[in-house]
Amino acid sequence: MKELIEQGANVTGLVRDHVPQSNLYQGEHIKKMNIVRGSLEDLAVIERALGEYEIDTVFHLAAQAIVGVANRNPISTFEANILGTWNILEACRKHPLIKRIIVASSDKAYGDQENLPYDENMPLQGKHPYDVSKSCADLISHTYFHTYGLPVCITRCGNLYGGGDLNFNRIIPQTIQLVLNGEAPEIRSDGTFVRDYFYIEDAVQAYLLLAEKMEENNLAGEAFNFSNEIQLTVLELVEKILKKMNSNLKPKVLNQGSNEIKHQYLSAEKARKLLNWTPAYTIDEGLEKTIEWYTEFFKK
Repeated sequence: MKELIEQGANVTGLVRDHVPQSNLYQGEHIKKMNIVRGSLEDLAVIERALGEYEIDTVFHLAAQAIVGVANRNPISTFEANILGTWNILEACRKHPLIKRIIVASSDKAYGDQENLPYDENMPLQGKHPYDVSKSCADLISHTYFHTYGLPVCITRCGNLYGGGDLNFNRIIPQTIQLVLNGEAPEIRSDGTFVRDYFYIEDAVQAYLLLAEKMEENNLAGEAFNFSNEIQLTVLELVEKILKKMNSNLKPKVLNQGSNEIKHQYLSAEKARKLLNWTPAYTIDEGLEKTIEWYTEFFKK
């Protein structure tokens, strides 16, 4: 949102809940955008927003994005992530001004695969609620391209992190918060799960680049992995954060993780070749910027 506004775009955002501490309400950017109150599950609200604000480009980023919440509440997760996606696409299908739609899928859409890293030709085979919701949203996006010619591209990113994420049950913000409070960080799993961690500012630039190149390179209907293509176990990640925060605390390994894929990481070769894309931040640079943001956030 901020980057689009700074580039001069006329931005409209769909906002379900008012979260005063969220990045949306920090600074002056919110005064320069249109706000539509409503939820993904309300097709009429989406149709009205597209029409009234003459939208031509849609970034569908909204979702119920927490794996633990999805395990406890599968129905609301399916409603937000699956029904919400077809509502967005159906509204776009009826709206004559739409030129491009970017749908945020996830590396979780691939589910468990025998061979890693994931590439875009692998089948989508989520098994658990969150993963299945992303597999379905991804497949529905392909349906709207192949059946109706809707100009859709799909992104599949690893675990996004960076300043502004207030979901403190996620490993990076939670770890930073606990260390700032002088408490030992907690690892929900056994610490050996391998994940792909992708810095938010790299994700922003990846999304904008894909939106810009969609028409020029005739990319509608394509899916792209975005990743810095490094793999870390959860324990390695937490230890990196502890080192960067000069902490002597030792992580507690709870070994409670369930209904999660054990190893996940992506190949971004397609994005590198077709989009000439590369990430701007290493994992170390991204973590340093993230730690700095949360340190300032908690001071306030």
